[in-house]
Amino acid sequence: MKKTLLSLLLLTFITSQVFSQAKHTFKIADGNFIYDGKPIQIHSGEMHFARIPKAYWKQRLQMLRAMGMNAVATYVFWNHHEVSPGVWDFKTDNRDIREFIKTAQQEGLMVILRPGPYACAEWEFGGYPWWLQNDKQLVIRSKNDRFLDSCKTYINHLMGQVKDLQITHGGPIIMVQAENEFGSYVAQRKDVPLADHKIYSAAIKDLLLKAGVDVPLFTSDGDWLFQGGVISGALPTANGEGDTKNLKKLINQFNDGKGPYMVAEYYPGWLDHWGEKFEKVSETSVIKDLEKYLKDTVSFNIYMAHGGTNFGFTSGANYDKEHQIQPDITSYDYDAPISEAGWVTPKFTAIRNLMKKYAAYAIPEVPAQIPVIQIPAIKLTKTADLLELTKNQQAVESDTPQTFEALNQGHGYVLYSRKFTQPINGTLNLEGLRDYATIYVNGEKVGELNRQGNKFSCPINIPFNARLDILVENLGRINYGGEIIHNLKGIISPVKIDDHEITGNWQMYRLPMDKAPTLASGSVNTVGRPTIYQGTFELNKVGDTFLDMKNWGKGIVFVNGINIGRYWKIGPQQTLYLPGCWLKKGTNSIVVFDQLNETQQTEITTVTVPVLDGVVSK
Repeated sequence: MKKTLLSLLLLTFITSQVFSQAKHTFKIADGNFIYDGKPIQIHSGEMHFARIPKAYWKQRLQMLRAMGMNAVATYVFWNHHEVSPGVWDFKTDNRDIREFIKTAQQEGLMVILRPGPYACAEWEFGGYPWWLQNDKQLVIRSKNDRFLDSCKTYINHLMGQVKDLQITHGGPIIMVQAENEFGSYVAQRKDVPLADHKIYSAAIKDLLLKAGVDVPLFTSDGDWLFQGGVISGALPTANGEGDTKNLKKLINQFNDGKGPYMVAEYYPGWLDHWGEKFEKVSETSVIKDLEKYLKDTVSFNIYMAHGGTNFGFTSGANYDKEHQIQPDITSYDYDAPISEAGWVTPKFTAIRNLMKKYAAYAIPEVPAQIPVIQIPAIKLTKTADLLELTKNQQAVESDTPQTFEALNQGHGYVLYSRKFTQPINGTLNLEGLRDYATIYVNGEKVGELNRQGNKFSCPINIPFNARLDILVENLGRINYGGEIIHNLKGIISPVKIDDHEITGNWQMYRLPMDKAPTLASGSVNTVGRPTIYQGTFELNKVGDTFLDMKNWGKGIVFVNGINIGRYWKIGPQQTLYLPGCWLKKGTNSIVVFDQLNETQQTEITTVTVPVLDGVVSK
């Protein structure tokens, strides 16, 4: 009996090993996607490993399978992996791209890789490293040699990690995108000849091929943007196209009169900006569109199936026709069918039920939800005045204010300070503000300026021997459109009071907030001045939770040294997602930097349900 049981166990192990290592095939032929020699319809959902803690990848991918998908698409963000010039990280926590792809394969999912180098995705600078801007001879997203050399370095590093994970080598990667939504960029950069744009996009395709991509390439554009976006040798796909007849006609036009046909980005929700309402898309409209694709042999990728979170300073920004910046909120929930915290939503259930009717493969059960906890009010026992703390730091001195980039800083804050030996008053003008500033005279707050509303001036009265402090925050670099080439941060043009340029004796204090500040014992808390709060709390069990920030002003929160993102009283987001995998049994630490500090805080509370569509105010 024992021998028989042992034999069965061994046979099961060998069978599972053979199945997991089985080599599949994928190609585009005869107008179809061909998987293991048979036509297949791709049912993909997008999620970005960079926006999900590594500990939760498996559960999120299981959720995707349970929703009925057979593939996962993911962007790769260049600046997520080149963490400083020439320093690459493909291993740490949610940078471990190989582990994400392998986990997807273990869960029975094909993988669609979207490496850019430009990603958009409401991600800071569209995925580009900020320091590219320090090379004055480099022009991003163009046929500029210095930029293409940088792209080559990135692509080679990336393919060194994933080349053997393509389906041609036994992995799950079936397709790779060349560039991203380039047609929209071409349309907005009409100052550049179309021929030059085409040289650039073809060069990106060639870099991918030379680096070892040997699966089909594709492009992804809106249906009216194919002319600028398509690349010879790559399958054209459409974004957001609901008319399947038009989709097929268009792809036929640019693909030798044949398919396959795919909507590479189908939107079940939408992105969200600070100070604007939370966008929602009805499940009824989503099901109607998806069923149309399923019936009409159109493959699709749901963007986003699960959005995740813009932890730290990773959120990007758009801009409107008045060139006001539109910074993205911390949550990337996206009103997606799988919520920010990985929960089932009504939209998820509706899609799952639809896929049960059409999928030719088994759809697994829904995995267990990550436990949720509510933490008793966390006491904040230490505080410090940021303006006072900077007095002990080394300043960079210059006759004129320097940009973040010139100060070799990508994110966070810079404090610009200047002593005045003569009184002056009038209107302070910061036309070059990028992006948000609080203004202080001798430590007293006298104004808030904000590129979000193109508010660049305020009255000011500086007495004799006074100190002017301008605390400037980078709200996230533009990630979409022609303005992406203008992405310096800080103060990028002269500071003026009326028409008088203020030069000489500027001191700049770098505050990247790349690590949680550590406070000594004591309590210095001045309402109206930027303040750092610190506390600890004990846990006997861990789980996901949401920090309630509705009574706070504007700032960031660190928990156990991890920057979990921005909050801002203007909404719509009022809570911050805190993954339980970043908590621990025993003592945990929390640090809050509130740059407004409009009221003195003594504690921070949590809730078990997020608030992402709260009251919006400017």
